[in-house]
Amino acid sequence: MLGTSHAPQSHPPYDDEIDLLELWRVLMRGKWIIIGFTAIFSVASVFYALSLPNMYKSTAVLAPAESAGGGGLGKLAGQFGGLASLAGINLGGGGSNKTAEALEILQSWAFIEEFIQEQNIATQVFAVKDWNPETDELIYDTEIYDPQTQTWTREPPKGKQAEPSSWELYEQFKEYLSVGEDKVSGFTSLDIEYYSPEVAKVWVDALLNKINSKLKARDAEEAQKNVSFLKQQIEETPLASMQSVFYDLIEDQTKVLMLAKGSTEYVFKTVSESRVSEEKSKPKRALICIFGAMLGGLLGCIIALIRGLKNQD
Repeated sequence: MLGTSHAPQSHPPYDDEIDLLELWRVLMRGKWIIIGFTAIFSVASVFYALSLPNMYKSTAVLAPAESAGGGGLGKLAGQFGGLASLAGINLGGGGSNKTAEALEILQSWAFIEEFIQEQNIATQVFAVKDWNPETDELIYDTEIYDPQTQTWTREPPKGKQAEPSSWELYEQFKEYLSVGEDKVSGFTSLDIEYYSPEVAKVWVDALLNKINSKLKARDAEEAQKNVSFLKQQIEETPLASMQSVFYDLIEDQTKVLMLAKGSTEYVFKTVSESRVSEEKSKPKRALICIFGAMLGGLLGCIIALIRGLKNQD
């Protein structure tokens, strides 16, 4: 009928709506499952955390050296770069290019292979599993290398030998090496994270010395060749204007030679020297244990809920 008002109808709650009280009851009925899983995962995470060896990080903070800063070389490259290229002479770029090139070389397979060979550290890179701080001795994995007989004992992968290949050593060394560049400040961090803090520092210093020496020797050799070539061009060129350009190029290459011979920090100069770390950098055992307990509790809750829902059905 018209004018008849209908009272609002109350709808029963949906059957599939989650009842928080019932959910809590299900969890309480399965509390021993939750406690059991939490305890098992907690104990397992403690044993796992204790089984991990301590790692120590040594870091050197570096800045581009003056020899890598461009200066007159960058200006000269802008003025006569095209002519120098035609003459077969590389004037190089600015400091950022030199630094970027050095960082790429530092992390390259060839450079690290040469570094490992020069330092004779193949066994330290590939076969060490821990370090004894009381005796200051590295602990080798005898299933890989026997320090008593100085022989490789590992079961090699298919196609490999017991002694690790250059590529295997390179891949393992990269696990210890970390290079980062701050784009804002221009500083570069060179890190080695290793079992022994003393070895980590030695490797950082040796890597820094090697990259500086390598690029210094290369640039000095190139500059010497360029000077000899330019002197020859002056003798063969009758034009006074061209001779003047060649003299400017010779002056620049002579500066490169002087910097290479007189500077020990040719590409990178040290802002903060590496130190022997007194505290481990990892593992974070407390976090591992907390994560293990949380994972066990979560898994226990899921299993308790599944069992409770099945029992209700």
